[in-house]
Amino acid sequence: MRLFKILTITAVGLSLASCVSKKQFDALNLNYKQCIEDAGERMRQIQDLKGENSSLKGQNDLLVGQNNALKSSLDACLSNAGKGSANIDKLVGEINASNAYIKQLISGKSKNDSLNLALSNKLKRSLDNVADQDVDVKVLKGVVLISLSDKMLYQVGKYDIQPAAADVLAKVAKVINDYDTYSVLIEGNTDNTPLSSANAPRDNWDLSALRATAVAKVLQNQFGVNPNRITAGGRGEYNPKTTNASVSGRGENRRTEIIIMPKLDEFMKLMDIAPVKK
Repeated sequence: MRLFKILTITAVGLSLASCVSKKQFDALNLNYKQCIEDAGERMRQIQDLKGENSSLKGQNDLLVGQNNALKSSLDACLSNAGKGSANIDKLVGEINASNAYIKQLISGKSKNDSLNLALSNKLKRSLDNVADQDVDVKVLKGVVLISLSDKMLYQVGKYDIQPAAADVLAKVAKVINDYDTYSVLIEGNTDNTPLSSANAPRDNWDLSALRATAVAKVLQNQFGVNPNRITAGGRGEYNPKTTNASVSGRGENRRTEIIIMPKLDEFMKLMDIAPVKK
């Protein structure tokens, strides 16, 4: 509007040029040129402002897009907050269950270790005079394994108990009778040397079974072990401890094992059984 007024005045001035002096005309002409230059500068400023405005609008659109994306992410996080809480509750429950299981294992292990220690001490006191090469005693998870060599118990190829073995079996029977709620499993084992006879024992199956029942009868008849606690059986040559390729190896494989263990329900209590997942 201002520019229009200036141009109007200038035009009027030119029309009146003939009515003014040359000095006044030159001044008006100079003023006119200055107005033209000012108008050009103003136009350039307007174009620059339009460009800046367009750039700012683009930046604003970009910021609006970023804000919308962040808002969507926030909404998704808030939507999943409930699920995250449920997952945390589940994790806490699993941790609690794991802690309870660990406590159960510690408690069971303490009971197991106490029982093993008591049995071990009892056996060591009872069998401390027996030669190590003839008797091997192990205690694991409340189960006692006594391995007796055949040379102490029997003559070669025979199943009758030698008199010299009575002292050892008496000590074993004392331990068995002290733990009168425990089961007793007697297993006969042989090496792989073939045994063939028309009379008993006819083979290694027979020999191993007859040796196991011979031990069972001595424990029952001579030392008062209740027979309803005893299970006797033979495993022949099929449960070797070591190789049969050497004399010493065959000697180790020819053995009778007496296994003293809790009744099934007590035995399961001593086992490490994980809690059932619901």
